[in-house]
Amino acid sequence: MDDPLTMTILPGVPILDPSEARYVSRLTRQTVALVLAGGQGSRLHELTRWRAKPALYFGGKFRIIDFALSNCINSGIRRIGVLTQYKAHSLIRHLIHGWSQFTLENKEFVEILPASQRTGGEWYRGTADAIYQNLDIIRTHQPQLVLVLGGDHVYKMDYGPLLAAHVERQADLTISCIEVPIEEAAGQLGVITVNEDGRVIGFDEKPEKPKPIPGQSEICLASMGNYVFNTGFLYEQVIRDSDDPRSQHDFGRNIIPAIIDSYRVYAYPFRDTETDAQAYWRDVGTLDSYWEANMELVSVSPQLNLYDNVWPILTHQEQAPPAKFIFDDDDRRGEAIDSMVSGGCIISGAKVKRSLLFSNCVVRSYSQVKDSVILPGVEIGRHCRVLKAIIDRGTVIPDGTVIGEDHDADRERGFRVTPSGIVLVTPEMLGQKLHFTR
Repeated sequence: MDDPLTMTILPGVPILDPSEARYVSRLTRQTVALVLAGGQGSRLHELTRWRAKPALYFGGKFRIIDFALSNCINSGIRRIGVLTQYKAHSLIRHLIHGWSQFTLENKEFVEILPASQRTGGEWYRGTADAIYQNLDIIRTHQPQLVLVLGGDHVYKMDYGPLLAAHVERQADLTISCIEVPIEEAAGQLGVITVNEDGRVIGFDEKPEKPKPIPGQSEICLASMGNYVFNTGFLYEQVIRDSDDPRSQHDFGRNIIPAIIDSYRVYAYPFRDTETDAQAYWRDVGTLDSYWEANMELVSVSPQLNLYDNVWPILTHQEQAPPAKFIFDDDDRRGEAIDSMVSGGCIISGAKVKRSLLFSNCVVRSYSQVKDSVILPGVEIGRHCRVLKAIIDRGTVIPDGTVIGEDHDADRERGFRVTPSGIVLVTPEMLGQKLHFTR
């Protein structure tokens, strides 16, 4: 067997020894990343009625997809395709405005790959089919490795070590994985079983009863939805899968279970490189998890550091004036405590506590906003009280409205209340037919 550190993936292109400084950078330059961003996000209910899940706002100024794209750029992967499908207008606008600075002249790009029925009359039928329908485009770039990423998770990750581990193990496929509580993975995430060498020996897609890690009865090993493929192997598998009429054309349901017995499939644990502790990763696929992940950011020392100049999260944001806090009377003071307030916001004689306000929000006098996520362009009238809520973009909350204190009353008004008591309010619920797609 060839030395895995000096083997040749393609004729004439050797992989350098990892002791040389350019080893990982060579791998990243030889990689094309494909970000799967066509997901509907149905468990987010009305919050994804007018936008795909990767386009959903997060963290005061970002979109969820910004995390996968920023990870690619920061890792040195500058050839990126974004595969879109479900209600993609908002997502495409964001990509054009914020991620179109890369040009083919420099062999760097963020390219939008919509479902365009390139190989037949179908839209993307699954994650594997999305790759299959773009094989002609992938081939033009002649990558040695293909990094397939989910576009709907929140995390910061250097993909370089993942690529290096894949090459060093001479793997056909490497699956990035993370330890999660069993109750969190049940019915939601793909669950991996590995042997003592890290080789994948079992894969269950969203099982109701995930298999625990040996010796840890409450923890399982879950797939992050990030895969590294040798390019030729990827071509073979998605073509074979496309020819199978029984397949759902999905990586987790079909391709991975079909190859683990015959090919070299390894797990790559995602851990903090400095402490070896569990790394930060959030699947914000439900209203409760979306609210919780946002609220984590307003703590004094959040696990996800958005103020990191070494690994910045890049995005597009409209030009807006600074946030403004006005009035300083005893009963009418504009203030925000333990909160994140974005540009263009005006806190006019109101109190905001433990909340995130995205751009261009207005909170008017005598109102209180607590433990809430307020998306862009929301206007909250006078004498309102908002508690543990998610207010969708462009919603106008009438004067005197109380949200989150009486869940029966919230439901009667048509608001959605989650099992943990988070209240979702959208413009349509208040009779405001805005149909925002931005």
